[in-house]
Amino acid sequence: MNEPRCTSDPSGRTMRAWITEMASYLKSIDGNHLLEAGLEGFYRQSSSQQLQYNPNFQVGTDFIENNQIPGIDFATVHSYPDQWLNNSVDETQKTFLNNWLNNHIQDTQNILKKPVLFAEFGKSARTSSYNQRDELFSTVYSAIYSSASGGGVAAGGMFWQLLTEGMDSFRDGYEVVFSENPSTAGLIADQSQKLNRIRKMFARLRNIEQWKRARDISKAQRWGSNNVNNTQN
Repeated sequence: MNEPRCTSDPSGRTMRAWITEMASYLKSIDGNHLLEAGLEGFYRQSSSQQLQYNPNFQVGTDFIENNQIPGIDFATVHSYPDQWLNNSVDETQKTFLNNWLNNHIQDTQNILKKPVLFAEFGKSARTSSYNQRDELFSTVYSAIYSSASGGGVAAGGMFWQLLTEGMDSFRDGYEVVFSENPSTAGLIADQSQKLNRIRKMFARLRNIEQWKRARDISKAQRWGSNNVNNTQN
């Protein structure tokens, strides 16, 4: 589900019960696919320590509890400071974003122990410049890369939204059209290449570990075979 909310129950119990039921049902009919709840990343009111990182509203979800539900395989976070803090200056939004990113990576790493995908982020060109949007992209991408390059939980980021020429009816201010926004396109390409290098590095490490395990098994088998032959002799 995309951005589930239940403002009628800020305690989070209704949303937790719904996700628990649906996750169990989906896994019962399809256990071969990863499942996420589509959460934006908000903390509920009783999470006093994390609540300071929330925007000033409650939507009846909790990033920790909802993602701890059995059947939820990875966490998601959305980031729209310009919407959530729409009467604030750009510097306030930047501070919020940095805290929001770092806090969710830490909570996922230390508490959830699952991957986290920054599944939506953006900044409207209707209320800010392309340079300001590029700065937001850079901030999000830097946090993801910093975690991923050290083997951390950040698994990637998906901005809202990619369009191409001729899709004017879909424009909402957050659209990225590569031919119109070459600086943003460059940031996206650079991040993709950096994460791909990390993927290849960890793939090589896995191959090395597999080779070492196979070598150790082969040695153990030869050692066992030699012992048998020596005993027979």
